[in-house]
Amino acid sequence: MLIGDVARRSGVSARMLRHYESLGLVSPTGRTDSGYRRYSGEDVRRIFHIESLRSLGLSLRDVGRALDDPGFTPTELVDDLIRRTRDRIAGETELLTRLRRIGDAEPTGWEDVLRTVALLQALGSNSAGTRQRAALSSVDEDTVPVEALVEATLSETDPNVAGALRWALAQSGGGGSALLAEGLGSPAAEVRRRAVRSIAEMPDDDATALLRGALTNPDTVVRRYAALALGARGVADAVPTLIGMVAEETNDVDAADALSVLASCPASADRIAAGLVDRLADGGVAPSARRRLAEALADIPGSTAARALAELSDDDDRAVALTASYVLGMRDAR
Repeated sequence: MLIGDVARRSGVSARMLRHYESLGLVSPTGRTDSGYRRYSGEDVRRIFHIESLRSLGLSLRDVGRALDDPGFTPTELVDDLIRRTRDRIAGETELLTRLRRIGDAEPTGWEDVLRTVALLQALGSNSAGTRQRAALSSVDEDTVPVEALVEATLSETDPNVAGALRWALAQSGGGGSALLAEGLGSPAAEVRRRAVRSIAEMPDDDATALLRGALTNPDTVVRRYAALALGARGVADAVPTLIGMVAEETNDVDAADALSVLASCPASADRIAAGLVDRLADGGVAPSARRRLAEALADIPGSTAARALAELSDDDDRAVALTASYVLGMRDAR
């Protein structure tokens, strides 16, 4: 076949075929009397092999090695291609994400675009100070999509920057709660915990609903963060988890404070007192935890708590009995 026929059948232009020949990748088997290149069936098969390898991302130099070097092993080269392809996909994905965020900001002019790009770059800076300033300044800008703030919040490791990002999200006016909800289901524990802490600082009803759901999260730390936040919001669903925190000696002071807030409702006060009494009766609770449970009854109003403290003043554990007697004295003084 002449070069024109090969080009039509293979889809490779005549110019590229000449380039392949100049590189020594494929040479026509012969020439016509007029000097035109003549390709054999084997030449055409080699052309198809070249195109197949090029489709994998191999350079023409590597294609030549693969076809002509008997000792060539493809494993290392293929592994390198996989790595480069992953890097390229990651780069393209990052670019696509940035472009979408700029589009979501609905810029009205290039100044808006440049301002958004600058803030997005600052949020991704290696400098914690730069990230913190970007988080704080984002509140005054209408061009930073909430998605960017959420992503930055869920990945931030510096506590000061994380606090600034959570504050910025809380000021963003909504939309962040639903995005943070995905973080609660992350396989990474740190991401789950950053998500619940961020949701806890958002004042909207959607955040409260997410916190209620987080009370059943498989992650114990997430459940505890949610319970403390719900206690501050007056949500009684948090009571069992908060009582468990007092008994388990984990953030027990904060948990007792949250129970005290919830106990301002008479119905909740009796429920809290009954729950504390039940945990006190649990034989598996450590003596130190029993003392804390008795102390927690101090700020729970109502007759249920008063009766429980009176009974505890005769407890076999002298420390618990003294604690209950002291608490009763304080309640009487009030």
